[in-house]
Order: sequence, then C-alpha cells, then structure tokens
Amino acid sequence: MKAALYPNFQKANALECARKTCDVLDAAGIEVYVSGDFRNDFADKPFVHFEDISESAKNADFVLAIGGDGTILRCAKYLIGSDTKLLGINTGTLGFLASLEADQLDNLFRLKSGDYEISERMTLDVIFSGEEGEVRYTALNEIAARSGSFRICDFDVYADGYLTGKYRADGVLFSTPSGSTAYALSAGGPVIEPDLECIEMTLICPHSLFSRATMFSPGRRLTITDKTRGGSMVITVDGDLERKLGENESVEICRGRHNVKFVSLIGNSFHESLCRKLCRPIK
Repeated sequence: MKAALYPNFQKANALECARKTCDVLDAAGIEVYVSGDFRNDFADKPFVHFEDISESAKNADFVLAIGGDGTILRCAKYLIGSDTKLLGINTGTLGFLASLEADQLDNLFRLKSGDYEISERMTLDVIFSGEEGEVRYTALNEIAARSGSFRICDFDVYADGYLTGKYRADGVLFSTPSGSTAYALSAGGPVIEPDLECIEMTLICPHSLFSRATMFSPGRRLTITDKTRGGSMVITVDGDLERKLGENESVEICRGRHNVKFVSLIGNSFHESLCRKLCRPIK
C-alpha cells in the first residue's frame, strides 16, 4: 500500500504534522512518498521515498494533503481522473474539507485495515471555446465570474440553451455541493450536503431587491454570456486560474467528467463538522 504526502509548509505546524504522519504511516506498514522538493525536511527518515506528486497521484492508494482547504483544493487537481483517494489533514484555520485534525493522526492506521468510508464529490468543468479550440478546466468548489475592474457586470445565463435570466451584479458563482460552504456561503447561498449532486448558482452582490440562489440539475449545461459594456468579466476556477471574457463572449459550465474520492476516517458527519467549524467564531 502506498501513500503520498502533499504538504503546505507555509501553514503553521505543517512540517511537524507531516513528519509525524510519515512515522504513523510507516508504523502501519504503508509506503510513504514525498516530493523531492522536500528531501532535506525528511532526510533523517530512510523509509521515505521521493517522487513528484504528479506521478504519485497516478499510482498511490492515497494522497494526504496537509494544510488548509486551499491545499486540499490544489491537491485534488492532481487526482482528477485517477482512482487515488484524497485525505485532508488540517493545519490551517478552517479546514472544512479535511478529514483529520493534526492531533488525530493515530487514526491513519485505519487506512491499512480498510476501516474508512469514501465520499465521492462531484466537480464542475468550465469550457472555453476559441481559436485554440476547446479548453476545459475542472473545479472542486466553484467557478466564479466577476468584474475584472471592480465595476458592476451585466450578463445572461442560459440552461440548455434556454435563457434563465439577465443579471446585474458584481459577479456570479457556480458551485458544487462541496463548494456550497465556501465562497457561495459567504455570498448568501444555501448549505448543501456534499453527497447531493446539483449545480448551485449564486449571484455576488446583485443589483436587485429579489435575488435567490438557484439550483440546477447536474445534467444541465449552463452558459454565461458577458454583456458588460466597455469591460470584461474574469473567470476563476477554485480561486486560482484567471481568464477574461470580452463583451458578448461566453463560457459553458457543466458537471465535471470525474469525481474526487475523499476519505473519511473517524465518521464525522457533515452536519457535525458544519456546527464545529462554522457555527462558532473563527479565532
């Protein structure tokens, strides 16, 4: 059995957590792989193998992302299209996507015995069509379209070619159920259980007295067309990628072709995690 680590050492205690994780995995009889970029940090652990994460993501049984939610999102992109399972260990502020906290590493022994559950999370694809052909990017949380110049945007949204609305807002979010508790929640969207399958559309600061989040079937193909005069909208995918739309240009958003498999080791229910991490002030 093989496990790879994807640590973010910019997070406090992440290095200490990663080293302890290596020890627990080795004691459980699981081979440990880490990127060669961190060779010096694990030089005293002869059982650690070094391999680029892009390779480990293809052939490991598990990849353990150590950091916050942003770390887990970046790690998930390596796993899309593979059968490798993702386990998040939180050393960040919120860590809502994480299965374990840094003080719960003893539970990693369950990976060897198979005493865990798998939650398959749907993704979203955004498709750009241009001179270079069709370019597709995948999001685990959300695809955001917003102004690139801090101006209000005008845009149309279509579902399977049918016009669902013409909007004025700072932007719009298309979220998976996993992403419903991220940016979409802050924009006033609902909380959605991650095992459901749907596409959530939430307007960002809409110029309207009556605006509610809209839920679409996961089979819908949504299109957003920029109608902003003299400006452009910027598309971001899980907060990272940025591509601009010009006036009257469109992108298509649909259910992703691949799910991401998340490991749950200690049986924390979604609602328990929601209450523990979001129903109290973040210190």
